Amino acid sequence: MKLYDTLSRELKEVRINDRSLTMYVCGLTPYSEPHLGHAMKAIVFDVLRRYLEYSGFEVIHVENITDIDDKMINAADQNNTTVTEIAKENTKIYFDQMYALNVLKPHIIPKATEEIETIINIIKTLQEKDYAYAAEGDVYFRVRKSDQYGELSGRSLDGLKSGARVDLNPLKEDPLDFVLWKSKKQEEPSWQSPWGEGRPGWHIECTAMVNRYLGSQIDIHGGGQDLIFPHHENENVQSEAFSSSRPMSNHWVHNGLLRFGDDKMSKSIGNLVSVSDVLSQFSADAVRLFFLTSHYRSPLTFTEEAIASQEAAISRLKNALTPSNKTSSNKVLEINQDVDLFESAMNNDLNTPQALAILFGIVTKINQAKSFGEDIVPAQEVLRKLSKVLGFTLQNDKVLPDNLLSEVLDFTNQIKAKILDSGNTDILHKLSDVVLDDINVGKLDNNKRNAYLVNLLDAITEIRNYLRTNKLYELSDFVRDGLAEMDVVLEDSKDKSFWKYSG
Repeated sequence: MKLYDTLSRELKEVRINDRSLTMYVCGLTPYSEPHLGHAMKAIVFDVLRRYLEYSGFEVIHVENITDIDDKMINAADQNNTTVTEIAKENTKIYFDQMYALNVLKPHIIPKATEEIETIINIIKTLQEKDYAYAAEGDVYFRVRKSDQYGELSGRSLDGLKSGARVDLNPLKEDPLDFVLWKSKKQEEPSWQSPWGEGRPGWHIECTAMVNRYLGSQIDIHGGGQDLIFPHHENENVQSEAFSSSRPMSNHWVHNGLLRFGDDKMSKSIGNLVSVSDVLSQFSADAVRLFFLTSHYRSPLTFTEEAIASQEAAISRLKNALTPSNKTSSNKVLEINQDVDLFESAMNNDLNTPQALAILFGIVTKINQAKSFGEDIVPAQEVLRKLSKVLGFTLQNDKVLPDNLLSEVLDFTNQIKAKILDSGNTDILHKLSDVVLDDINVGKLDNNKRNAYLVNLLDAITEIRNYLRTNKLYELSDFVRDGLAEMDVVLEDSKDKSFWKYSG
């Protein structure tokens, strides 16, 4: 597998000495409820981990919690609570939401406040090596002592000094030096140290947690592109200065940023979309698919329509996994070549858009083979396995009332009759692909009943989309109004409609 390395600016093969691979991902600063940008980062590295494990590697995954920094302190003050309480509350919300998105839990989740001893020892070592100096209770890193500073972000020291906003702190030897330890301010959390009471700087926290749990050199260090500078730049140089080991990470992997219109999704701009809001409207699989349709290093623009449009694609995956009731041929559908193509896409810098194209190609082949009565069970098992690599649950998230299925089945027959009368029969296969012959509704268990109903409503919605596109407005309105009588509301976007149950 090859991954793009931000430091070398090239695709590099993932090389490890044995089958165990270390991956550290910069995690949450829990000063507020998680937003969709956090979910994007989590899903990107979740898929990377899943694929590495699928490929036979044992992955040791560490993701930190930055539970002490300026943002945490300010948020606690604004909410009249403590840093500890606000961190505890938002961290729980974050992992609950990641669970709902089917994100694998990291093996180790260290908190900065529980790593103070390690942090102090690393700063002391940096001071002994003359990379750090104390000034009135603060400790700073000497940026110009590192020959590598600026390599990760592609910035020069001269450019930083002349072109960037530089801290004119008189305690610093050089305006570019960054803080390792901050002296105590009134009412702030603090810990005892050789330099007096204080708290750690942001960048040193990750250096401490990487070294304690994974060692001085790791295989993959991940995070969003907004962390490249200054956070990862500073972390990289101080880590290598501390350990005298280079490189700190064989791969620096950074995901693109989620945008809202023309701006990055950010609390300071006020354009955040919470994970909870999105999950109240859309399935976890649709949210995940929205992220994976774009390459992980590319920016992605959020719209509700973009996520909603993924629900139909998820339904296609689910439909392809439904058992066939008419296997009549000895021919077995072979998709070994598709698996090779899927792996080739994932091996090429985690190219999920290409992998998804292969996945939905398998869906098409299964549906075609099903219509010819071929044995599709082995292919379905492969499809389920590859879907799991991408983290799809393919579970039915919409729980619908028991009586709705019989009502929708009756309405389906009405739709068929109307379409037959109109002569526009090309779209009828959408229903025939879903509706089972002689179905005994009463014998279905709750899960199968709900799954069947969701698929049926998805098919009816696809028919409505076809009718609208082809300007068959009378039939289109008939479908919309008939569903509305059953409390199934169709929401129209520019190109498509999406259903939701409002009862």
